[in-house]
Amino acid sequence: MAAADWQAAWVTLQLCTATTLILLLLALPLAWWLAHTRSRWRPAVEALVAMPLVLPPTVLGFYLLIALGPRGWIGGTLEALGGHHLAFSFSGILIGSLLYSLPFAVQPLQDGFRAIGRGPLDVAATLGAGPWDRFVTVALPLARGSVLTAASLSFAHTLGEFGVVLMIGGNLEGHTRVLSIAIFDAAEALDYPRAHRLSALMLLVESLA
Repeated sequence: MAAADWQAAWVTLQLCTATTLILLLLALPLAWWLAHTRSRWRPAVEALVAMPLVLPPTVLGFYLLIALGPRGWIGGTLEALGGHHLAFSFSGILIGSLLYSLPFAVQPLQDGFRAIGRGPLDVAATLGAGPWDRFVTVALPLARGSVLTAASLSFAHTLGEFGVVLMIGGNLEGHTRVLSIAIFDAAEALDYPRAHRLSALMLLVESLA
């Protein structure tokens, strides 16, 4: 493969890995709260988490582009503080990937925590375990299958992203061009052998995830 294709593969690997790790850190407490809270806000939070499942990727990407761009409330604020906006950058596509893949991390963890039930946690509490101890030593080991599922789904879903990444990041070689965009470029140029090679590489990575 050409050097540009290996760069696309490297950017994709970085994006998938960063998205998966950050999502697990964010999704674990959120899923735990959703699984156990009796707050009246739970249905609204669940709806917001699930929104990327029904929202067209290009629509999400478009509004994120506006928000992260130089005239958006996030990008504009960063520039006013002496920084740089996040449109057409790796940080921008990372934010888009986090939002777009959020339900694929939260929902398996939420189901896993619900399946544990209160019994094991109550037993640990009677033995003197505090909330943090119960979460780390009881809940997480019992939900390890759900944690692995959330990680695999987050990685695989990020790997196949196209619309969100293209809208926010464009197609900048070595910065925001990922494998899905490289495949589109190859197909658009009628370079089907290259598209086949890139597709095979993506399928291989996805099968390992």
